[in-house]
Amino acid sequence: MKSEIRTLALTLAACMAMGADKVPVNQQQARPSPAWLTDGVIYQIQPRAFTPEGTLKAAQARLPRLAELGVTVLYLCPIFVADDDMDLAFWSPRQKKSGMNNPRNPYRMKDFYHVDPEYGTDQDLKDFVAAAHALKLRVMLDMVYLHCGPKAVFIASNPDFVKRADDGKVKNAGWSFPGLNFKSPGLREYLWKNMEWWIRDFDVDGFRCDVADQIPLDFWEEGRARIERIKPDVGMLAEGTRKEDQLKAFDLDYGWGGAFAQLQDGEAIRKLWTAMRDQRPRGGAKFARFIDNHDIANDDYENRIEKRWGAARVEAALVWLFTMDGVPFLYNGQEVADTARHSIFGRAPIHWANGETAAGKARFAFVQKLCALRKAEPALMKGELTWLDNDQPQAVSAFVRGLDGARVISVINLTDKPVKVSVKGVAGAWDPLLSKDAVSEGSGNFGLAKHGYFLGKQ
Repeated sequence: MKSEIRTLALTLAACMAMGADKVPVNQQQARPSPAWLTDGVIYQIQPRAFTPEGTLKAAQARLPRLAELGVTVLYLCPIFVADDDMDLAFWSPRQKKSGMNNPRNPYRMKDFYHVDPEYGTDQDLKDFVAAAHALKLRVMLDMVYLHCGPKAVFIASNPDFVKRADDGKVKNAGWSFPGLNFKSPGLREYLWKNMEWWIRDFDVDGFRCDVADQIPLDFWEEGRARIERIKPDVGMLAEGTRKEDQLKAFDLDYGWGGAFAQLQDGEAIRKLWTAMRDQRPRGGAKFARFIDNHDIANDDYENRIEKRWGAARVEAALVWLFTMDGVPFLYNGQEVADTARHSIFGRAPIHWANGETAAGKARFAFVQKLCALRKAEPALMKGELTWLDNDQPQAVSAFVRGLDGARVISVINLTDKPVKVSVKGVAGAWDPLLSKDAVSEGSGNFGLAKHGYFLGKQ
């Protein structure tokens, strides 16, 4: 009888699993996510830019300032041992173009299990994480599992860990790096144990997963299950936009898309947002919101976003990032309006002296205010987003975040020209929370100077 009951239970479980596969993704429920991530503010640290020394110890010394700023999640670019092979055939085009003549690309790994001596020691990372935790900051590491370096420590002893052509030669993935072979059970186990290693032995809080969409989703799902057994509230950020990501494996995806990158067309932003939400699981359209990161900064060379956009446009965009649903994502140096060249491929530090100028101090105070506002207004962390129709749909981005009866309105002029806008559905008085060059004229009418904005609460 027990055997029959067990067989029936297994059959029912199999049928349920088959049924779930047939349910459209956007009718399934997303996994629950840790509040420290979804309610937080992410701050990306690119070690070669973050300090002149480029080390974990030097970065650790700056953590109190980040806590003062109000960010809550530190995402470290890869700090594992990079491949030092000088053969240019295995260098990425961007690596060659950079002019740094440095083989040690942090996205081309030689050893996934240790800290690169350029940044310090394994103990230095443990100390960094402990110091961050003492300041109530979480730490996420950047896992680069699509490829490796040509001299990766495991290739000789485990030739099946990398993809190979019919003649046995190593096949490169993108960027001219050897591709990892996810058909190899041994490779999968090696990388799952790597994820466990950093969680268990270094007490990190989660991972940002590089080029996540090009790696089988079931790999990430199993990896998540394993590290949750060690630390139940781990967080996972996918550098990708795969629609199924947030069913089991991930908590956030990247908020990519031309309309989000430029933030110049309110109508296009709304259309893209709606499409991305409608295609994904219920509660599974959570995105990191950013305008700058290590890739953008690297490819900008001397023409950084602060120079191209100017302070007013950048600050209006930051208001959008902090009031839109999802998680605001800052890149190191944004808090002082840094304009220095950054490079993934060599040391090129932030001009921290800019933080002592009037403009730098003003930016720090502004970002600090946005962080505090997000923390003070639960609607900005958890509230449902409702778009507001208005008579300037391209020039203005207007929406409300609502939670437990509280409503926060965000009306932002995305253009470099003044606008008068009439917004529907906002009757009644709004207590100002933050505004710049904006006049609330009542009955949903606003006057906004170029890149002006109005945030209010009802």
